Amino acid sequence: MAEYADREHYIPLRKTDLIELLSKDAKLPATEREPFRQFCRLVGAVWHFEYLSTLEKLKDEYAPFDPDSETVPLNPIDVAQRPAKINALFDDFTKLMERANFRRLTRKDIDDAMAGGASDFGVNMHVDFEAFERLEIYARGDQDVVRVKKHPLFFWRKTEKKVPSYRRLVVLLKLRKHKRIPETINTENVFLKAFKDIPKLDLEMVLPGTSLQMPWLQQAKLGGSLIGTFGWGIYSLFGKLTMAIYALMGWIAAATVSIAEFAVLAPLGILLGYGYKQWMGYQVTKQQYAKMLVESLYYQSLDNNRGVLTMLLDEAEEQECRETLLAYFYLWKYAPAEGWDSNQLDDYVEMELESKLKLKVDFEIGDALEKLEKLQIVRKFGDKYRAEPIDKALERLDHRWDNYFQYNRG
Repeated sequence: MAEYADREHYIPLRKTDLIELLSKDAKLPATEREPFRQFCRLVGAVWHFEYLSTLEKLKDEYAPFDPDSETVPLNPIDVAQRPAKINALFDDFTKLMERANFRRLTRKDIDDAMAGGASDFGVNMHVDFEAFERLEIYARGDQDVVRVKKHPLFFWRKTEKKVPSYRRLVVLLKLRKHKRIPETINTENVFLKAFKDIPKLDLEMVLPGTSLQMPWLQQAKLGGSLIGTFGWGIYSLFGKLTMAIYALMGWIAAATVSIAEFAVLAPLGILLGYGYKQWMGYQVTKQQYAKMLVESLYYQSLDNNRGVLTMLLDEAEEQECRETLLAYFYLWKYAPAEGWDSNQLDDYVEMELESKLKLKVDFEIGDALEKLEKLQIVRKFGDKYRAEPIDKALERLDHRWDNYFQYNRG
């Protein structure tokens, strides 16, 4: 069983497309195609029903902390219970993310991203972690995303650049009272955000309570201009001030006093005016970068709060189906009479996905076989697994479905 450091467990295929692919396999005769499709429908129905209970549980756990809730709680949780309830929510959400093949980013992952500055397509932000009571970030899909930008010199040209990114990023957080958090935000709530194609260097862009960090080149440009003007103003002001003192002391003609006074005030006014101009330029630049930030997150945001739960449960459910169908099909149609062990099945599924679809996946064989055993559609002999025939598998799945509810006592 091969293990790959550069591959993920996630299988980027729609369940419907996978069923079509397997149904047209050369090893599947026409007489078995419809039974196999029925098998796929039953597998989908079983996992959908079982994930429904998971969704309801998570919705109930999230309800007291949902910032978008419109319902009135009949039994509000006690203040003393809130920490334990929040811990349970974070723990169960982490389990869901594992089933959806996300990985939890460590604090080191986050700090490394912050230390790298911003990408050419992002905005550098400063994060104060004191604003968070709890913060968890989950990522899936380490891939290079192609971005297009204008050439730095020949602005009419466009250049393409590959940016290391997270294809999916999910943030779960609870804020605390902090100077960077607006008073209108209820810090008792828990926020859920989902994003796509976030450059790794721009990870801080998705967090609240951040402050804009202007790029060093822009800072140098504004700072250098301001310092130069200030220096010139001081030098000029010193010379004119000396002239005014001489005039007042009678060393120069009295008629020149008013001119000297004007000469003192003029550089001072120019200095103050230019300083205001530089300050306004800084504010405009900040607004430009803030606009860039808003536009980036607008197009890269996928869902918020309770909607994230529904989206992730759907993805986890689809992943369960994909793993079940792949493991059963190749064990049923390609394994020899004595069956395969887990390593052989794992290698064969990965080989098929790569040769037929160019998908390099680290198939989660242990999880897949556990599902087949739970559904009772495989038999194990020593370290070998054999798939139940399709008619037997249909009977087992139908029996499981019929016995979810048992109200008929007759």
